[in-house]
Amino acid sequence: MSTTDLLPKVHIGEVIRNAVVFKTENQQKSQVNADSLIETVAHFFALLHERQIEYVLVGGIALLQYVDGRNTEDIDLIMALASLEHVPELTVETKDKDFVRGRFGELKVDLLLTSNPLFDEVRKRYTTTRQFVEQDIPCATVEGLILLKLYSLPSLYRQGSFTRVGLYENDVATLLQTHNPPVEQFLVELAAYLSESDMMQVKQTVHEIQQRISRFDLRPPVLL
Repeated sequence: MSTTDLLPKVHIGEVIRNAVVFKTENQQKSQVNADSLIETVAHFFALLHERQIEYVLVGGIALLQYVDGRNTEDIDLIMALASLEHVPELTVETKDKDFVRGRFGELKVDLLLTSNPLFDEVRKRYTTTRQFVEQDIPCATVEGLILLKLYSLPSLYRQGSFTRVGLYENDVATLLQTHNPPVEQFLVELAAYLSESDMMQVKQTVHEIQQRISRFDLRPPVLL
């Protein structure tokens, strides 16, 4: 039995609600009807299913299928931009060539667009169906999540986004330590989507993560 099999079935609505409830600024403003988020989340995924919209769940909620303890207050999906026409209830707040940020009622939804070649590759090759309390949902695999996290890191470094860098690096470390996937394969694949300088940063980060992992188990770090 794998570590994944031992994790309880994730209730997406409760995860989102709890993240909102315990966020300090939300406690101070008291503007969010947190309990309604459970129904909103269930309605959102039921709507996607009813309208036969193709998507893949990624981000913090997907991560909870493979490791315990991640907290998040939004939904992250890989989706085609054209699919937004079939979800007029999703209000778009910002949009660029790779991402859309929107709201479905009080629910925050971030879309990773399939026009990005790596996002589309994760959709095609690194997706499985996982059971959540709400329903069965197409979800990124461990490998897909690691690819997305590593791909994002160079951009976060340039932005100086220290908090998000820490979260993403910890997500990668936790997935690698728990599941021990073939990290060399990810680095070869990422080279097709990142510049040489970005790849050097990613390799250095992976090496540092492997050194951290080696302090907690007997697996030696792989020299890159």
